[in-house]
Amino acid sequence: MPRPNKDIDDASVLAEEDEDATLPEMAEESDVDLEASGPLAAGRAALAHYAKLAPASPGVYRMLDAQGEVLYVGKAKSIRKRILSYTRPTGHDSRIERVIASTSSIEFVSTHTETEALLLEANLIKRLRPRFNVLLRDDKSFPYILISGDHWAPQIMKHRGARTRQGRYYGPFASVWAVNRTITALERAFLLRSCSDNFFESRTRPCLLHQIKRCSGPCTGQIEYAGYQKLVREATEFLSGRSRAVKEELAADMEKASAELDFERAAVYRDRLAALSAIQAQQGINPRSLEEADVFALYQQSGFACVEVFFFRTGQNWGNRAYFPKADRTLPAGEVLGAFIAQFYDDKPCPRCVLVSHDFEERPLLAEALSAKNTHRVDISVPQRGERKDVVAHALANAKEALGRKLADTSSQQKLLKALAEVFGLSRVPQRIEVFDNSHIQGSNAVGAMIVAGPEGFRKNQYRKFNIRSEIAPGDDYGMMREMLQRRFKRLLNDAPGSAIEVRRETSETEAGDVSDDSPWPDLLLIDGGQGQLTAARETLAELGLPDLPLVAIAKGPDRDAGNETFFVPGRPAFKLPPRDPVLYFVERMRDEAHRFAVGSHRQRRKRDLREAGLQEIPGIGPTRKRALLRHFGTLKAIERASLGDLAKVPGINAETARKVYEFFHESTT
Repeated sequence: MPRPNKDIDDASVLAEEDEDATLPEMAEESDVDLEASGPLAAGRAALAHYAKLAPASPGVYRMLDAQGEVLYVGKAKSIRKRILSYTRPTGHDSRIERVIASTSSIEFVSTHTETEALLLEANLIKRLRPRFNVLLRDDKSFPYILISGDHWAPQIMKHRGARTRQGRYYGPFASVWAVNRTITALERAFLLRSCSDNFFESRTRPCLLHQIKRCSGPCTGQIEYAGYQKLVREATEFLSGRSRAVKEELAADMEKASAELDFERAAVYRDRLAALSAIQAQQGINPRSLEEADVFALYQQSGFACVEVFFFRTGQNWGNRAYFPKADRTLPAGEVLGAFIAQFYDDKPCPRCVLVSHDFEERPLLAEALSAKNTHRVDISVPQRGERKDVVAHALANAKEALGRKLADTSSQQKLLKALAEVFGLSRVPQRIEVFDNSHIQGSNAVGAMIVAGPEGFRKNQYRKFNIRSEIAPGDDYGMMREMLQRRFKRLLNDAPGSAIEVRRETSETEAGDVSDDSPWPDLLLIDGGQGQLTAARETLAELGLPDLPLVAIAKGPDRDAGNETFFVPGRPAFKLPPRDPVLYFVERMRDEAHRFAVGSHRQRRKRDLREAGLQEIPGIGPTRKRALLRHFGTLKAIERASLGDLAKVPGINAETARKVYEFFHESTT
């Protein structure tokens, strides 16, 4: 039965041990220490046993506890020497002794070079998330700008995820907001289309974007093929960093049009130049010496760390993002930063230049590994003077401010959690709260939702939705709640074999502040509902062998007004909180977030069902005609808005079928 991870104090990267010591020396020291007793001696004995089997080549090793949970992933130039270094009786700090004492077995993976080992280590850390490694959290994919290459009139669009579509990708951008803002400005500057291919093919007249001068109108022939290709070329050159040449060319075209007294065309060039200037002005600081670079700055305070990442592309600042990696508070900044960067570029392209605020031992090795992975030379440096040093200092100042805000939010959240524990009579301050709600329309498209909150606020990467599968009566909220809880905790029990009660007892008996927020076991369940939902939830959890999970049900007031909620706790009479109680606001915020997530998931499912099945409800519309209509109009909403004449123009749709489709969406007018 895997034990829940411990909190941020226990997560660490093991310090690099001295690999120059000879094998006989380390073996001798190890043998002396093995005469001792206790978990530390047992761990050293296990390490000494596996050291005899370890290869002397480069590779990656995984240290596992008695339950098979991965404690730590490391890499070494010689795995055997590294494992033997852990068997020395002295010279280890408390962090390393903790992992040694917990280790029961080790697994090895040999690689050809230490560079390959470094890349494999980063990959395994991100996948396995060991307790004693620096962990990169909030690792969402970055948005990019894509200029498509599979259509005669390329489309400019936002892209996130795998690069499967043909075209040119530019980025990364720090946020979707930055991408949307830049695309809007690029539309004004280069008049490229942003509509989908289906919408493009169905146009018979220019759309609104053409009328407000954000598209050149290639769909209806407002611009010739050669002219549109010139706009595409200018856009790609600008995004590739040749902005000065593009602006000079536009200025020359504007002067030429003005000399020919074609003032209307000159005004178009003037507006495009103004749009380009606006793009560059909105990018913030634009160092002249940074054509393409990422900047990493780390700031540590009160045992927490913040890594601020700035992205520079085409000589422009494309935004920044703050990360808060999970790491032991005693680790030096260089070690944390090196481990962070290795995981950061595990699934992302790396620029040619990477600037860091702190030096670390494996910087040359990491640069070599990233160069091999990206097929171009990558330089990782710590600037000491000039403009680049100023950029790193700017990033470091942002990291300090971001960590200050984070610590302030965390402090407020901890106070609320402590007060919440007192109000509901919990044995300890909750580190993980799960809130359940459901949404449906008379039982149709029923969706259950679970949100997670903790000391750092809402943990959106752990939200879950449940498409209700049971054959329950329409509107049976109790049945939906039972299914949600069964599916949630059956899966959790399967992932953690054994008695869940023992798992929670182990967790609660650990030292204060030693429980990881990565533990999948909730400390409190909040149910949106009254006594009925609470009873259904208690019965379900009892059937699963989890009668000790703290439960609270929240019922809205008679008029469903916020501030008049009634709370139901097992073994206590129902009660209300004072209207201005901070705990009441805190619970309401969590309840409302669960409701928002449930309603949003329900709407997505309902829209998908309408899109997939809406046309099939029309007599005479089968899969072939459905595809023909969607191919012609692009969306169900466009079909709904189409006139009878437009419907009749679709290939394969005769006049009678067009009339049926039109009357299906316009019943009130027939």
